[in-house]
Amino acid sequence: MTGVTKLKTLLVMSLSALALGACGGGGADNVASPGEGAFPPGSGGGTGGGTTNPPPGQAAADCPTGFANVGTVANGTLRACQLPSKIVGNLVVPARAGTVYAISGRVDVGDDRGADPNNPVAGAQQGILTIEPGVTLFGSGGLDYINVQRGNQIFAEGTASNPIIFTSRSNIDGNSGADLIGQWGGIVIAGRAPIASCPAGTTPPNINCVATFEGGVSLYGGASPTDNSGRLRYVQVRYPGFEIQPNRELNGITLLGVGSGTTIDHVQVHNSSDDGIEFFGGTVNLKHVVITGADDDSLDTDEGWRGGVQYLIVRQRANGGDRGFEQSSAGVQASLNSQPKFANYTVIGSGRTGAGDLQVLNTGTGGRFINGVHASANSAVACLDVDDTSTQAAAPRWDSVVLACATAFRNDSGVDGAAAAALFNAGANNSSTHVSTLNGFVNGANETARTATDPKAIYAFFDTTNYIGAVRDANDTWWQGWTCGLAAGSSC
Repeated sequence: MTGVTKLKTLLVMSLSALALGACGGGGADNVASPGEGAFPPGSGGGTGGGTTNPPPGQAAADCPTGFANVGTVANGTLRACQLPSKIVGNLVVPARAGTVYAISGRVDVGDDRGADPNNPVAGAQQGILTIEPGVTLFGSGGLDYINVQRGNQIFAEGTASNPIIFTSRSNIDGNSGADLIGQWGGIVIAGRAPIASCPAGTTPPNINCVATFEGGVSLYGGASPTDNSGRLRYVQVRYPGFEIQPNRELNGITLLGVGSGTTIDHVQVHNSSDDGIEFFGGTVNLKHVVITGADDDSLDTDEGWRGGVQYLIVRQRANGGDRGFEQSSAGVQASLNSQPKFANYTVIGSGRTGAGDLQVLNTGTGGRFINGVHASANSAVACLDVDDTSTQAAAPRWDSVVLACATAFRNDSGVDGAAAAALFNAGANNSSTHVSTLNGFVNGANETARTATDPKAIYAFFDTTNYIGAVRDANDTWWQGWTCGLAAGSSC
């Protein structure tokens, strides 16, 4: 079954059995960011409006209350119900047979409530977006995206068998393919956690350390490390990414000063035209992450991000992809340089001419990298590139990481290959001459034989594991069921 066929089957068959949540209902009403009261019940939610479930393959007759009926898509088999351009109060996106939801333009979740949760911006309205399991939402162009502003929240919680899918109109209408990218904008979430961009004379973390997202809209940052922007669970983000202006891009998921009170677990970004996930500061942590087919960096960390990711599969596509990781601290103060932490990850590089190195660190970033596998068959690609002496001085560390590339270390003018090797070898249980026996992204005999490091001893958010890589063996199935394009014969 193709990915598009599976998508349509999920939409038109399984949803009719789901109960429809009432506006203002569903357990998110009383979840709030630190220092704020609960979000008030909203007037824009609503569900079925008395619609009878249509038979499989037939569009619903109407839309839930609070959504505009904008016709049908997928050859008339699905009703398109458009989200409002601004969400105030609690908007529930209900799972309904024969229904998909359109993202038209920038959809703001609330107003920017400011950096201080104890002193929100006067008159700024709160918003919360709740999306039920099995819902599919789509954008039709690059400027269609979800924009969750500071002090507001998104609750997109699918299940392993019924994920939430954000995708493109083109995909809804039956198009997919290995090189379909950049069909809509993606998801942007802004929070109040510390970032490293500060006014002159200000040392982070500080409530005055605030920046504007490169997409040109959202303010982000503050001094609330445990800020809560909601939950993303069992979510696919397909074919996103868009360059608004030169060097100003929307990614698959963009996390702006997002705090550790936010939950992101079991998420996939597929075929983003820019980065898969980019972190601009903040403290948010993630588990069970899949990045497939990103055209630029799969994961990009900057602005003093100090969270962690555990259980990560990165697989670049044959005809696209730059770096697997880009870790930066460009223009920030040493008191809050980027300190990314990754554990149990597998990064598989692209074979295309011009692909970037699998991991690039620059401009003073630090970090911890634990139980990782870097693998590329591209003879022009290095597994690790440390760009400059400020990064060398920040002393990033690798433990139980293996490099399986024709060139282990990039020989840069700032930090040559020998110096990068010395930095890498300062950690424990590493190998720069690993021979990959990966079965796709699943560990083989050589990966299984490697000595692991306990990630939890390094970072409390991490689980204790006794293996390297993202997927221990064929019995390790955390990625199955809710992703697309990973299993044999599966497409998105």
